[in-house]
Amino acid sequence: MPEVVAAKAREGKFTKNAARRVRVAGKIPAVLYGSGQTPVAIEVDPKQISRILFSETGHNSIFDVEITGQATAKAMIVDWQREPIKDQLIHIDLKRIALDKTLKVKVRVKLLGVALGVKASGGILDQVLREVEIECLPGDIPSHIDVDVSGLDLHGVIRVSDLPHSDKIEYLNAEDATVAHVTSIREEAAPAAEATAQATTGEPEVAKKGKPEDAAKTADAAKKAAAKPAAKK
Repeated sequence: MPEVVAAKAREGKFTKNAARRVRVAGKIPAVLYGSGQTPVAIEVDPKQISRILFSETGHNSIFDVEITGQATAKAMIVDWQREPIKDQLIHIDLKRIALDKTLKVKVRVKLLGVALGVKASGGILDQVLREVEIECLPGDIPSHIDVDVSGLDLHGVIRVSDLPHSDKIEYLNAEDATVAHVTSIREEAAPAAEATAQATTGEPEVAKKGKPEDAAKTADAAKKAAAKPAAKK
């Protein structure tokens, strides 16, 4: 059974002060739009929304929105805002969805196992893509995509083409895009060493162009020029 989010339509002017009053009352302002219908400004329970966001399916969860006096709508969370200091939800956007129409969503990629190149060769597993974009029917959205990396040796690569494929979902990322690979510690250390070398060699460059050394050379030349006439006398 999908979760049911109880909502109430907001009335009046949709100003910052009005939104603040909604939050003071223990709710958060939201907007429900999509499916060719007029957007509706509503207020919802932040605890319910947080529970959905932290569930296994997260923002890809499909749930029912029941607005007082209106028909129930299937919806998903498409955007949300948090207050940076207290990390509290302050606004969300909900989108109506039709269960018989495909939609595009981003799904987390979950790596399973310990890569052979890490276990046997001391390499480092680097996950390049933590999410992939797919297109499918709402009912076919996976909570995450699992990929076994236990057979991945040193310098081995897993690409989008290696992820589980089915006729229910279509990957929108390039098939040759790198999802994860195993690199050696030397390869990881090389860029850092190069950056350090550039930083240390960069200082003499600045010193050569600096005015203090030029001034010192000019002063020495002036002293020598002044000393020669004195010696002849």
